[in-house]
Amino acid sequence: MEYAARGHPDRAGKLRATRQALREAGVKAVMLSLIDNAGMHRVKCIPLERLADATTSGVGLATLVSVWLVDDVFAATSQVDPDEPSTDLRLIPDLSACAPLAAQPGWAWCPVDQYDQEGQPWAACSRLFLKAMVDRLAEHGVTLRGAFELEWFVGLPADPDPIPLNRGPAYSAIATTSAPFLLDLVDALEAEGIAVQQFHPEYSPGQFEMSIGPRDALDAADATVLFRQTIRGVTASHGLVTSFSPKVSAQALGNGAHLHFSLWNREAVNLLAGGSAALGMHEVGERFVAGVLEELPALLAVTAPSVVSYLRLKPGVSSGAFRAWGRENREAALRFITGIVGGRDRSTNLEFKPVDLAANPYLAIGAIIAAGLKGIEKSLRLPPPTSKAPAALTQEERRKLGIERLPESLDEAASRMEASSVLRMAMGDLLFETFLATRRKEWETFGGMDEESMIRAHRWRY
Repeated sequence: MEYAARGHPDRAGKLRATRQALREAGVKAVMLSLIDNAGMHRVKCIPLERLADATTSGVGLATLVSVWLVDDVFAATSQVDPDEPSTDLRLIPDLSACAPLAAQPGWAWCPVDQYDQEGQPWAACSRLFLKAMVDRLAEHGVTLRGAFELEWFVGLPADPDPIPLNRGPAYSAIATTSAPFLLDLVDALEAEGIAVQQFHPEYSPGQFEMSIGPRDALDAADATVLFRQTIRGVTASHGLVTSFSPKVSAQALGNGAHLHFSLWNREAVNLLAGGSAALGMHEVGERFVAGVLEELPALLAVTAPSVVSYLRLKPGVSSGAFRAWGRENREAALRFITGIVGGRDRSTNLEFKPVDLAANPYLAIGAIIAAGLKGIEKSLRLPPPTSKAPAALTQEERRKLGIERLPESLDEAASRMEASSVLRMAMGDLLFETFLATRRKEWETFGGMDEESMIRAHRWRY
């Protein structure tokens, strides 16, 4: 079967145009890209001239990719077991998302969807899962637009631990003098069509943050993967090392990837602003947010899926360690941001804070949509917002507001996810079980380590 023929009447024309554009950009090889259940960016690479074959027949990869762990060993489920013969998947590039890599001349990046050998969608493909959730949300007349803020560490190579590129202070002009790579990064991202909104040195030594413009859900996930690869390419060209690990050193605050999103109806109205529901939301917007809030403990296994994620998720460091929401409350997991008077119909958004770059962005956004759909379909309402840091409230005050501490370990988060019928039904058995198996196996492998050993085991994996 020619996979490219499925729903693409002018795929041949698109292929010719894409290949010609890449050739004119000096591309010689294409990096076929996917994010696995461990949040690892995996690739298979082909010469540009093989793009036609890849588009029509796919490129093979073992189904074991669905149970790959962060340390390159495998978990096992009843359907995907490394001790049993493994069939191949077919990786089908999405030509509409192909882009030359500005920081890696001669290369292009292209995300893939996963199909089985019979030409059917592979049920554990996270990108296809996100597409399905986007379609389900569209049935309610709603579109999600958003973007991840990326935090990352930059340092000088050293053994055993890297030397931070700067020692701060946070947000300081001093730190920018050590980072000429930043201007090259802006140039590279703009060349790839990624609009940079703002960037600055962050709190921890050698840490930076950059925000890009909002996009529709699938584009937002794709852009995050391309964004990270571009950061790696630019910093490497300056002789520097980069880590997106949630925790790079015991002293550092850790790297997050807060997701900002808004919800829009078919009339291009922002459903988080200008309404009569909680804090000015429209009723559908409030229901969506209420669903996300209710599912937060289970969502955490998806959005903070590494053992080191929980070294970062602490009260008092704006990581969103409590199941709570509030306007401009940086300690709540869901921070409601209205923006400046006069522009709130465009700028009001929700910041989902307990997420980092160990997360698969396709799974993270897809799972958040699944939780929001629950809220819409069950007409859920939000509890009162809180303007105070949840850790500063008494236990009784938190109880009245429906606030609870989110899971404090991957093991606890995985158990909360396992009990979630919402996520199981949305993801389907194969994706749900392979994802949960990788989380359990990583906890078994790394959960007993001391903090320093755990950090070192993950620092260069992300």
